[in-house]
Amino acid sequence: MKDQNDKASGGQISGMRQGLTQYGDEGFSLFLRSAFIKAMGYSDTALNRPIVGIVNTYSGYNACHRNVPEMIEAIKRGVLMAGGLPIDFPVISMHESFSAPTSMYLRNLMAMDTEEMIRAQPMQSVVLIGGCDKTVPALLMGAASADIPAILTVTGPMSTGSYQGQRLGACTDCRSMWGKHRAGELDKEEITQINGHLAPTAGTCMVMGTASTMALTAEALGIMLPGGGSIPAVHADRLRHAEITGEEAVRIAIARRKPSQVLTKEAFSNAFRVLQAIGGSTNGLIHLTAVAGRLGIKVDLQAFDAISQETPVLVDLKPSGQHYMEDLHKAGGLAPVLREIRHLLHTDAMTITGETLGEIIDKARFWEGQNIVRPASNPIYPKGGIRVLQGNLAPEGAIIKQAAASKHLMRHRGRAVVFNSLADMAARIDSSDLDVEADDVLVLTNAGPKGAPGMPESGYIPIPRKLAQRGVKDMVRISDARMSGTAYGTVVLHICPEAAVGGPLALIRDGDMITLDVEQGLILHEIPEEELTARSADWVAPQHLGQERGYMKLFMDSVQQANMGCDFDFLNGPATMQSTPIAASWTAAKEAAE
Repeated sequence: MKDQNDKASGGQISGMRQGLTQYGDEGFSLFLRSAFIKAMGYSDTALNRPIVGIVNTYSGYNACHRNVPEMIEAIKRGVLMAGGLPIDFPVISMHESFSAPTSMYLRNLMAMDTEEMIRAQPMQSVVLIGGCDKTVPALLMGAASADIPAILTVTGPMSTGSYQGQRLGACTDCRSMWGKHRAGELDKEEITQINGHLAPTAGTCMVMGTASTMALTAEALGIMLPGGGSIPAVHADRLRHAEITGEEAVRIAIARRKPSQVLTKEAFSNAFRVLQAIGGSTNGLIHLTAVAGRLGIKVDLQAFDAISQETPVLVDLKPSGQHYMEDLHKAGGLAPVLREIRHLLHTDAMTITGETLGEIIDKARFWEGQNIVRPASNPIYPKGGIRVLQGNLAPEGAIIKQAAASKHLMRHRGRAVVFNSLADMAARIDSSDLDVEADDVLVLTNAGPKGAPGMPESGYIPIPRKLAQRGVKDMVRISDARMSGTAYGTVVLHICPEAAVGGPLALIRDGDMITLDVEQGLILHEIPEEELTARSADWVAPQHLGQERGYMKLFMDSVQQANMGCDFDFLNGPATMQSTPIAASWTAAKEAAE
């Protein structure tokens, strides 16, 4: 006799029959599985319900996910109310500050863990609980590849702290306060006191860092229920949102609504629009590129740059503005942003609920008097937060978070001061003997996907101590590394190809002249061709301890460049010949050219 799951799914193999362990006897496999799951205390009645898996990303190292146990209980409540059976299971959990050498190095491992555990265990749908930076993209990458009905929720941002009347929040204020300490403006006792006020609650960084960026762009993708991107971690609404996510997980199991039906090129185009409008983290581009790649969708950097030119930054949050995520939530979360850029969105894109994005925008209600989300007529920044750069230093592209850069450095020519590795930078950046002036260009090489390895958030090169003590707050800095979404400054990132694979960045030497022109989208070096040829002949790829075995070997053999999302080459989905984002002006220009 078929169970409820089989009836609901139109005869598809489901329930405990799904993905049986191979013993050579399917009847025995089901018999054995039933015996062991009953050891967990389940009855036959419970086991006849649609099974909803819940990805448990709690860890004692991960303060961003401190509220996950509470969220799981709320999700279970929702699943049960909707007639399903919730079963949680663990996958890798990562915290940005507790992942050596960097959480980006482990993102693909978490994505593989998620994909394989979803495939291996019987479930008709799955709830993904993300939070800290790389966990959301890892979960979406894994779920996109497994392609069973999936829905995302997040742990939510922290509440702000304060110190002597000043409002503080991780981690933009972490960086600004540490910069003041390096410059001698704050002594050891003061910085120690401040340290205890920067992250006062559970949750993710409460500025427009990578965690907030990924939460809001995931909501724009339609893979999360409306409103979920901004609810603070400590609010009761966070648990209520988890509960209705559990209910929705049962509905998508019955409807068999898969990620591939929601995560379309139009959905990614919407997410990229939102990324620009919120002044989001530069990491968002890499992560969305990786998720799209799992579905065979290519990200067109020229089109991404075109939508940057069309899409203003509207959200007044640090590091591009002044406020915090709890302020955005009070203002209505993502809804007012979507309303302001509605004319730039694919409003017919389907979301996980089966509604279109346009229908969700129509239903949204928020505080009309809010001033956290600016009208398009009065933006924080007139163009998108992220600009794509190209030139002979970055043949395959680089990016800059122009909304968080210094205006006086947006067009700059300076002498290179080169650090050839993270260790080299750490050893010399604060040396009194360092030959550096404020109008020089700080260059970090061998910090990309293979060079570091793992492409750490070291692109935010510290201002050399002797310059910081003179009051220098910003310099042009370039690298093949990433930068935290909480950081700010005139920082060129993701230079492709990276130095470790022989890209032009590997050939830069002290004293070479470098030109940055953000308005023209250029990053250039001034090195004669014959000199480049001579330097190329002497170039040797960096080696890493332990790269001959284990995950390090897999990573070094398979990781792609930043313009491909830094995913492993063997994890990309079958090419669909589709590209994203879709910019109105870009599309028109391309059609005219053809």
